[in-house]
Amino acid sequence: MARRDKGPSTDRLRGILASAAEVLIVEAGPDELDRADAARIVVDGDAIAGLARVLAVVDGGRRDHCLCLGWPTMVVSGADGREVARWTVHHQAYLRGFGDGDVELRDGPALTEWLAGHGLNGSRDVQLMLARQAVEDEARRVRWVTAAPAGLASLAEAVTRRDADAERQLAKLLGRRIPDVVARIRTLTAWAGLPAREEGGTFWYEFLPQRLLLAESSATILGALMTSPLSPGQLDGAAELFTSLEWTRQPRAEVPEPLLSQLIAHVTATGTEPMRFRMRHGYGAAAGV
Repeated sequence: MARRDKGPSTDRLRGILASAAEVLIVEAGPDELDRADAARIVVDGDAIAGLARVLAVVDGGRRDHCLCLGWPTMVVSGADGREVARWTVHHQAYLRGFGDGDVELRDGPALTEWLAGHGLNGSRDVQLMLARQAVEDEARRVRWVTAAPAGLASLAEAVTRRDADAERQLAKLLGRRIPDVVARIRTLTAWAGLPAREEGGTFWYEFLPQRLLLAESSATILGALMTSPLSPGQLDGAAELFTSLEWTRQPRAEVPEPLLSQLIAHVTATGTEPMRFRMRHGYGAAAGV
């Protein structure tokens, strides 16, 4: 009777490496191994055993393929020079080419450090960049939660965690906290303006104030924004609202004077380049900006 395949395992992987003459590791995808700018090393002799120690996988573990090509690529060759195996590392956490799917590494960071110790710093550089980005993203999320209307910070926090029903509860409590529609619209407009000056576009949760605003009619929104001059934050929010797809794709009312002039002057003087671009192709186009 044929032996049952128990799936990928560290023992099987190390067996392949134990019989290898060399392992070429290239900081590129499997179809880009000849790329001139891709860093590469050749591992042979005792160094192969060192690689085997950090290339342990979760025995029998399998998962679906991710959509990226992955890198670095490891080409394992035997004593006759023939290719024995070709593996790619994905997100410093999974190995492809060994089993039916992307097999989970037992210690991705250990592999990353081993690669860096042998001159391939790309994986570690990516991890450091991702760690810095995570810190920046968290600081941005905290800024957004802190800027929520008074008494709504806990529900804004729940929205960012994708808690069930948090958005509906926030909208309901907002109506009780700020029953006056004019005050509510102006408060939401300031909150909606927060991502305008953040880098990297608008995060998914930051669209919430805009969605709450768009539940009101154009006339109600415009009327509320024209009751008195707007603060810089409110002008940012109005600029974002009037250039949003939800506003421009619907038969919404034109932005009237003097609000239009106030917006154009504000964004022209202090706006980011993306804000000025959207102005020129949006509410400012009719004014010849």
